[in-house]
Amino acid sequence: MKTERDTFALSITESPSSFEDLEKMSVHALVTSMNQEDEKVPKAVAKALPQIECLIERILSRMQQGGRVFYLGAGTSGRLGVLDASELPPTFGVPPTMVIGLIAGGDVALRKAVEAAEDDPEKAWKELLAYDISPLDTVIGIAASGTTPYVVGGLKKARENGLMTGCITCNPGSKVAQEAECPIEVVVGPEFVTGSTRLKAGTAQKMVLNIITTTLMIKMGRVKGNKMVNMQLTNKKLVERGTRMLMEELGLPEHEAREALIKYGSVRKAIEAMKP
Repeated sequence: MKTERDTFALSITESPSSFEDLEKMSVHALVTSMNQEDEKVPKAVAKALPQIECLIERILSRMQQGGRVFYLGAGTSGRLGVLDASELPPTFGVPPTMVIGLIAGGDVALRKAVEAAEDDPEKAWKELLAYDISPLDTVIGIAASGTTPYVVGGLKKARENGLMTGCITCNPGSKVAQEAECPIEVVVGPEFVTGSTRLKAGTAQKMVLNIITTTLMIKMGRVKGNKMVNMQLTNKKLVERGTRMLMEELGLPEHEAREALIKYGSVRKAIEAMKP
């Protein structure tokens, strides 16, 4: 049985859950309790908004000069980085080289655990070198615990070589934060299932990533008004959405808006070509 002193020595993300005997709880009690825990996440993110804003401002000035963003992570954190990066091209019409997610163990780790991949502190930097990195690039380490060697080592080398560094972690004063110029610490407390950082920590990381890249894309001119005018027309739903945008913006009947969208290839290009 853990003593109070033992618990204090643990990181917050590894501290015991506030709930006991989960297997004895009813389904109603489980889902209600998890939902109550999840309510803590946006409050924790709100406290970190000044840190998030600082990182965005530093990235934006570099991205406007052609700089890129690289995510480094392992496990859930790595998957979230790859997910965020992969959603930007279809949503905002940017090249997949603008934001790149790297996960310990490579793409195979997206579907299954790669043993010990996160324990190599040299691996991330070697992977970054393959991208011909420059001082305009930014490296963001994502690690709920803040101790992942793959992430810590990558940030350390990136900073030593003049790259801008940031991080997203759920433990204050971590090794990852120490290596980041702009650390983001979102402290959501112990997980419902002790140590399972795919829960609140993962939700918090996803929220922060959403804020960072959506803000960057808006400031980079990839949104007009409140619409994704640069989205890729990769399926029927998106064609229909683009058609509605042109109907609203240009006052066109549906068939003309659809024809214009197909002709010009994007909502933005259609508006630029047809708006008086």
